[in-house]
Amino acid sequence: MTRLTVVGVQADLAWEDRDANLAMFDREVDRAAAIGADLVVLPEMFPSGFSMATDVTAEPAEGPSATFLVERAAATGAWLVGSFACADGGDDGRPTNRLLLAGPDGTVHHYDKVHPFSHAGEDQHFAPGRATRIVDVAGVRVAPFVCYDLRFANVFWSLGPDVDLFVVPANWPSPRRAHWRTLLRARAIENQAWVVGLNRVGVGRTIDGRDLEYSGDSMVVDPLGEVVASAAGQPTLLVATVDTDRVAEVRDRFRFLPDRRFSADLS
Repeated sequence: MTRLTVVGVQADLAWEDRDANLAMFDREVDRAAAIGADLVVLPEMFPSGFSMATDVTAEPAEGPSATFLVERAAATGAWLVGSFACADGGDDGRPTNRLLLAGPDGTVHHYDKVHPFSHAGEDQHFAPGRATRIVDVAGVRVAPFVCYDLRFANVFWSLGPDVDLFVVPANWPSPRRAHWRTLLRARAIENQAWVVGLNRVGVGRTIDGRDLEYSGDSMVVDPLGEVVASAAGQPTLLVATVDTDRVAEVRDRFRFLPDRRFSADLS
């Protein structure tokens, strides 16, 4: 059996203030490491909040936020996950909402958010990613997604049988908090895999300058859809242990995945 202690940093982000956010997460990553974290998950766009002002927030692929993740992973011995506005990520010259998964040995994997959130204008400022990823994290098969991706079951289904743990950093607003909580459990049940959903708290802004509240509601869900750890609406560390035996046990007991059919199978 392979186990990972996962620590999610549910935090209030300083709007478009990279220096303040990196300083705060520096302390929080130390706290996570002190309680034995193997994998530390930060919110979506952790350096800035969910800002569409890419002229202010976008940075190079190996800029300060990526460097932060890589250096803190090396210093703590834990894997780190978080996304930021990557200036040189898109095929069309636009930034991508890039998630990095940085390992303590210097290994770095990236995933560019496949589904920019058109409802908030993200698709006008960010290019979509073109590929999904599965990363071996100390023997656990981890697939990262970002926020709005959670609404699209097909991308989770396409990877499901080969994944032990889905990780979903987010900036998911309070008005749709019921959707967030329901969809996290649904993705776990459908794929018989662990799901870690890590959301922010506090207040950000919409593309037209209005305040937008975030309720947190971060959670860890097991392969049967049971919530094993959850957080409310305050900054906190979400802690849980995930293990590959639980995935194997559920999939062996309930052999649902082999029955899955895609549209291509029905033609």
